[in-house]
Amino acid sequence: MTSPTSTRYGRDVRSHIPKGDTIDGYLTLSDRDAAIWERAAVHLNVRNNDSHTLYAYGIARALLAVTSEADDEVVLPAILLHDTGWSTVAEHEILEAIAPGGGRPDLVRKHEIEGARIARGILSDLGYAPDLIDRIVTIIDGHDSRLTSLSIEDAIVKDADKLWRVTPHGIATVCGWFDLTQDESLRITAARVQGSLFTDAARTMARTLTAIASIDLAPQRHGLG
Repeated sequence: MTSPTSTRYGRDVRSHIPKGDTIDGYLTLSDRDAAIWERAAVHLNVRNNDSHTLYAYGIARALLAVTSEADDEVVLPAILLHDTGWSTVAEHEILEAIAPGGGRPDLVRKHEIEGARIARGILSDLGYAPDLIDRIVTIIDGHDSRLTSLSIEDAIVKDADKLWRVTPHGIATVCGWFDLTQDESLRITAARVQGSLFTDAARTMARTLTAIASIDLAPQRHGLG
């Protein structure tokens, strides 16, 4: 019986690791966006909205990279602030508002209206121009309940928000929310994302993330240990 092949190289390769800013897609928050995040975070510490928002921000940056006509000065503040309104909804009601097969449209609408109000205050404090604030707030006020897209910026915010559901973090979070298995969570999240996206780039991303997650669950993958 042969021994398994070693997977340890045995030499230090760190001198060959490139800097993050030379790699396409490797990102951190800009100073502008970090300033918004610092003010938004206090409103996002409910039901994983803080981590959800950061992942959605990363997805939005990836979508912006292939959508040259979109204005990042609208998209990125909107995605960082879009869920701040959930802080005004009783925590025990949030899952009731978004549960599959149930839902509370009134609470979904409340979080949009309150999120728009909070966003306007934060952006005003940061010195954003009134017309830019209006564009950002208009997206936030309807990002879940409005089934159409008002602009390419609105489309990217909506797509980034939904795509989080089929990321590893999104699938795991939904497992915890509703006491589901990984497979059950993947099927619910993928079904809710498919058909609700606006951009081709987001649809490609959704198929890719769903494919990776489903292969993780395949018996052939589990058989590898």
